[in-house]
Amino acid sequence: MEKMEEGEKTVENGEGQESERMFALKKWNAVAMWSWDVECDTCAICRVQVMDACLRCQSETTKVDARGGKDCVVVWGECNHSFHQCCMSLWIKQNNRCPLCQQQWSVQKLGK
Repeated sequence: MEKMEEGEKTVENGEGQESERMFALKKWNAVAMWSWDVECDTCAICRVQVMDACLRCQSETTKVDARGGKDCVVVWGECNHSFHQCCMSLWIKQNNRCPLCQQQWSVQKLGK
């Protein structure tokens, strides 16, 4: 087991011998990535990944969120299928059933 002594450039290893440090950590940049919590990562209506903006939002230049990207959210139904909210709102005008399982569509939650 190694023991690092604060303020000194020596390390005591398990055998009681001292040696110089090979390097010192001066800066650390953490990187993170997010994604929607969905089983299927593709919208069945527009065939675009739900993490990305739908085709309609990609073509509009006026709909921009605070991060500078397109503001396109995911909607989950009671059947646990997920779609872009923009795509589903157009689908509902023609058919009030889930495009995948044909159950009556009812919103479970809306992601932002």
